[in-house]
Amino acid sequence: MTETAFDTAERQAWAGQAAAYAASFAKLCAYPVPALLRAAGVGEGVRLLDVGTGTGTVAVAAGARGAKVTAVDAEPGMVARAAREAPRADVRCAALPHLPFADGEFDAVVGNFVLNHVGRPRAALAELARVTRPGGRVAVTVWAAPAAPGQALLGRAVQAAGVTRPAHLPPLAAEDDFPRTEQGLAALLERAGLRDGGCETLRWDHRTTPEEWWSGPAAGVATIGQVVTGQTPAVIARIKEHFVTLAAEFAGDDGTLVLPHAALLAHGRAAS
Repeated sequence: MTETAFDTAERQAWAGQAAAYAASFAKLCAYPVPALLRAAGVGEGVRLLDVGTGTGTVAVAAGARGAKVTAVDAEPGMVARAAREAPRADVRCAALPHLPFADGEFDAVVGNFVLNHVGRPRAALAELARVTRPGGRVAVTVWAAPAAPGQALLGRAVQAAGVTRPAHLPPLAAEDDFPRTEQGLAALLERAGLRDGGCETLRWDHRTTPEEWWSGPAAGVATIGQVVTGQTPAVIARIKEHFVTLAAEFAGDDGTLVLPHAALLAHGRAAS
């Protein structure tokens, strides 16, 4: 299966961004990890594959539960950082939808927000199911849509500045997309061959500072960062001005931002 234009853009967007991601969005993405590991039944001795490990947050948490962890990421910088954070895990460079593992090699497989970054989500889920033993669990998270108010903040600032998504950052193809709802994600797992599944919405308030939240897009992290840094200095300054204004809606008395977020957590079992 060939790489899509969306996959190529994602590779470029995340290249060399491990440190900037760790300093900005990594803490946000860590919130669902305990629920994700519970949904996958991760505990002592479980052979776990963590796909799209990023800076290794899931790998570290799973190792603390006694799991035998293998972790992969498509970005070499993320792999290097995750290997340092989770030294007892087997951390490798690999990308969906082609994983270098045998059929049924793992008891459980998880992907924390990895489906947001692949061009063919159903094929990616089918690959997660392939490497899971019959009856083993697969659990994944994606961002819910429409976006929660805190998640929408940066996009609102970009829109207020009159900036649109550049042509070199293609959206997910319509035939590969799916509704980012509990029903939509559950149906995607079922179509990928996963059974006895379920899906729930996780909601939380992410606490950060305006400086930390702006640092991600300012460094070019993720698609929003590529949109921001692809502008002229004058336009970037205009986006930041709107960000500062809009961020005031979420500021507490001490200036800390309280940003409501929502994600979907879905799980299922590999076919016997």
